[in-house]
Amino acid sequence: MAKESVRPPTSSKKASPSASDKRTSKPAPAAEPALGAKVQAPPLPVKTLATRVGIPAVILWIVAALAHNKWVTITVAVLTVAAAGLVWWAWSFTSKTKRVASIVGEAKTKEERQEAIEKIDKEFKKGDAAATFAKAQLLMHENPRQALEVLETIDLAKVVPAVADEARAQRAMIHLLLGETQPARKLVDPIDMKRHDDTKAKATIAAVIAEAWARTGQAQKAIELLGMFDLSDASLADLKPGILRAQVFAFGAVDDLKQARSCMHQLAKIDPRIVAGFAAKGVHPLLVKEARKILERAGALPKIQVRNPMRG
Repeated sequence: MAKESVRPPTSSKKASPSASDKRTSKPAPAAEPALGAKVQAPPLPVKTLATRVGIPAVILWIVAALAHNKWVTITVAVLTVAAAGLVWWAWSFTSKTKRVASIVGEAKTKEERQEAIEKIDKEFKKGDAAATFAKAQLLMHENPRQALEVLETIDLAKVVPAVADEARAQRAMIHLLLGETQPARKLVDPIDMKRHDDTKAKATIAAVIAEAWARTGQAQKAIELLGMFDLSDASLADLKPGILRAQVFAFGAVDDLKQARSCMHQLAKIDPRIVAGFAAKGVHPLLVKEARKILERAGALPKIQVRNPMRG
């Protein structure tokens, strides 16, 4: 099947709302509804990491005690210090993540988000990964391209692999939002899902990988990857939009329009605005038609008025 490149609709035209609609309608956030996902720092399982490092360390010290060899003892000591450093780094990263998350959570308006960015710049060192994820999340509301530029400052070679994977996925997510499928594909291909134990983190990354695959000729692989997750799982409720969006692209790419429509209608129940990404050029024509119907019913797309030529 031919490769496709999908760009979200750029038209700003909307149907004129009634007086009641004006009272009840809410403005759409700039970027998050389009993908059903947020830029966020990855959760690091500090307790699990400590256990995995601690048990082997104890075993090594027992071996060193039995060996009665100075060099064995020195080697074990060096390994222990390195392991302790890794656990400390994970704990520090998690603490910073919680701190920046509280700052981000308090920012509801454009002005508050700008204040939050200034606060993060003041409290955290330049290049801090947790702070970088937070700044990108704040910028996503008004300027996805700038959020992407901020994420690109994370040196993938200098952070732990799990954080590098998350940075790749978040950057790919924004590229997909902007309709840039090939850059997204290049970013997701090196991601190793085996490095991620947390179910929510794994599902978030998988949704981005699957969409990138589906939109660059690997739809069947995308379907198989997304099949790992049960959408009825309550813990994945806030990730459901991203997974459903990827499924629409994947099923559409293999001409399974029944499944694609089903996923699209589930998305519409969550937020019709998310469906806007499927009303663009490059998507399967029947899915474009279905998306436009959903958006018209939701008042997010103007109905096309056909003029009767006989009336002049």
